[in-house]
Amino acid sequence: MGGDPGKLMKSLKGAGQKYLGVGFLLGFFLVLLTYFTVSEQFAISAPNAIRRSSPGHAHPSPATSAVGEKRQQVPVIEEKPPKAEHAAEVKPPPVEEPHVETEEDQKPIIADASTAIGGDGSAEESAPAKKPACDIQGPWVSDVCEIDGDVRIHGSAHSVLIPPSIESGGNPNPQEWRILPYSRKHMANLNEVTVRELSSLADAPACEVRSPVPAMVFAMGGLTGNYWHDFSDIMIPLYLRAARFNGEVQLVVENIQPWYVGKYRTILRRLSRYEIVDMDKDDRVRCFPGAVVGIRMHKEFSIDPAREPVGHSMPEFTKFLRETFSLPRDVPVKLTGADGEDNEKVKPRLMIISRRHPRKLMNVADVVALAERVGFEVVIGDPPFNVDVGEFAKDVNAADVLMGVHGAGLTNSMFLPTGAVFIQVVPYGKMEHIGEVDFGVPAVDMRLKYIAYSAGMEESTLVDTLGRDHPAVKDPESIHRSGWGKVAEYYLGTQDIRLDLARFELVLRKAMQLLKE
Repeated sequence: MGGDPGKLMKSLKGAGQKYLGVGFLLGFFLVLLTYFTVSEQFAISAPNAIRRSSPGHAHPSPATSAVGEKRQQVPVIEEKPPKAEHAAEVKPPPVEEPHVETEEDQKPIIADASTAIGGDGSAEESAPAKKPACDIQGPWVSDVCEIDGDVRIHGSAHSVLIPPSIESGGNPNPQEWRILPYSRKHMANLNEVTVRELSSLADAPACEVRSPVPAMVFAMGGLTGNYWHDFSDIMIPLYLRAARFNGEVQLVVENIQPWYVGKYRTILRRLSRYEIVDMDKDDRVRCFPGAVVGIRMHKEFSIDPAREPVGHSMPEFTKFLRETFSLPRDVPVKLTGADGEDNEKVKPRLMIISRRHPRKLMNVADVVALAERVGFEVVIGDPPFNVDVGEFAKDVNAADVLMGVHGAGLTNSMFLPTGAVFIQVVPYGKMEHIGEVDFGVPAVDMRLKYIAYSAGMEESTLVDTLGRDHPAVKDPESIHRSGWGKVAEYYLGTQDIRLDLARFELVLRKAMQLLKE
């Protein structure tokens, strides 16, 4: 039974090398197959692996980020219209972009690894993310909630409850937001409204009153009482949110102001055909088939057609006002005939807005006489405060030119026919920027022909009351550096204006020429 040990060793070695080669080859194909299988699974799953910093914040695309950077370069004023509390409340906010829903927003979101991996470690398909009810855009832009479906509002508790639908079977991750339903996010003396999702339908309180239409929840008060703020802070932002309902919406108002409801009842009735609910005093649970909580301004006393809700504009809003008050004129008087020649028999109407408070026009009679020599029919406009604005709106609509010193009365420019001329007399004291932001830009947005006239030092009564050596007279920059309080005290609260008739005649002739164009 013996043999050659050397031959045996060589035979075993050759067999080992042969099987080892086959093993390497099989291993290579196995690795390759595994690679393609894993790659295919990853290619399907990867688009869902998107994280967001907060469910209530937008995840801007590169395109919207670029627009945001561009808009932040627009000057934002610190000084605002003449109300004492304005200085304490309004700070220079950055202009922020509204949330624009993109294709990325439509993709399923994996917020946590546990939602993508089963208990046994196997991959599970994630459910599409639910769009947050509330749009939270930052520290300055006001928050707005758009809610579709069952909504239950307990007014006196300042709560808006969102039950889950029967089909959903419940909400395992309910969210909650605290919303100040006013267009300026930081405003004293207003209550926040709690918007809360409920985890189950059983948690929802029973309905005591059912409304057939959605709710529009917002706050009055704030800076209202100043005619300009009445529209800039409430009416224009409210229009932006409520217009799409064509009156089929119910207003639920926190901090309701009876005088506001009375003065603007014609406009409010056009926005809603239903009884206004006084939220603070309403102790019943009201059920609505949807709700909007909060209002948001685009910019001061104006509308940006590119901002959400998109497509609205100031000409649309002024047309809405003309229809609401049955104002007859959409365009000013024609001063040229069909042959292109001037119609000497036609006198355009100039309305001068009267002021009883500081920034009065001291030489009104002289200005009237000058305007009549230039060829205008002149009327003095004295807007009432605590009555429906409809009658005075008709007077303004009959004018072809509106003029006055910077102040809330110039808010009536929105009743002018499109293409009319609007002259703002800017008070002395480097107040051009506030004049431009509060009335100049809105006038252009309304498609009015706008002229700004800056009063000089000699036209200001500050020279008489303070003397030429006072800093407010000789160095307005120093007053601006000292803060808004001093600016308001001297340039809005102390001075009146006596127009230089020779200078102002050129403005009136320019207005006449603009009406001919």
